[in-house]
Amino acid sequence: MTSFKNKHLGAGIAALLVMANITSLPAAAHETKLPLGDGQVSSQPKQDHVYSCKTRFNPNAPGARGSGGWIKGDYWYPELKPKVDGDVVWSNSQIKVQLSGNTRQIRANNLPSHGTGVYPVKRNDDAYRYDRNPNSIRSQSINLELPANPELASRASCVPMGMIGVALTGAAIYNALDARGDDAPAHEIQDECGGHPERRGQYHYHNGSDCMIEQDPGPGKHSGLIGYALDGFGIYGNQDRDGAHLSNADLDACHGHVGAVNWDGQLVTMYHYHLTDEYPYTLGCFAGTPVRGR
Repeated sequence: MTSFKNKHLGAGIAALLVMANITSLPAAAHETKLPLGDGQVSSQPKQDHVYSCKTRFNPNAPGARGSGGWIKGDYWYPELKPKVDGDVVWSNSQIKVQLSGNTRQIRANNLPSHGTGVYPVKRNDDAYRYDRNPNSIRSQSINLELPANPELASRASCVPMGMIGVALTGAAIYNALDARGDDAPAHEIQDECGGHPERRGQYHYHNGSDCMIEQDPGPGKHSGLIGYALDGFGIYGNQDRDGAHLSNADLDACHGHVGAVNWDGQLVTMYHYHLTDEYPYTLGCFAGTPVRGR
């Protein structure tokens, strides 16, 4: 299948690209095998875990019907997992990010700036054997009022099921869990850009994607901003300033650290989150005070 790689940009996202130095996120250097995150759900901040607001999961909840040869023991192999076919273009993709005093306003319709697979998954798609996602991608209204200069909370807080952040592609970012409390990127079948819709039609990612775009990379080879968490802190790609790929060992339990990043056109030393190739992929908890996602 052909990789989307931001071939299609809607008018709304195109306006954002004009306002900032935004480029395609470098292709992720996927490891041959990744540790499976099943069971790594905690009731408090904990390294390599998701501190989840939801504590009870239904093992029979709707989702993938089974797993194939890409899961072997305690590891999974991304290259072996099928992807949902298709290249649906969302020409009406819209996202607008602007500062108003101490507030960062984000308005988006949740339609991604890149192509997506065909949902519901078709019967003749190889992915249908494992995940018969019956949901259609539908426009959503994302209206966020985030702190422009977020601060660390006195204690970390749990991440909910559903949106925990928004990517600069205009699509939602979810935590690493599926409805059964398992490792979603490992078990669920996504499209070429690593996304899929839930029952209301909200297209979302559970981990990093080659189709994400990054804004203002640097200093050095440090990854650029790929989106914002609901507590206002930035989410960056998986490289440090030397170009090395970050792992959980480089980050705290919430999947972030303090360091120099480009933030609103200035080089600032501040707390920020990072994507990693390993579970929990995005956020393990909120280090700041989150707003309600809507």
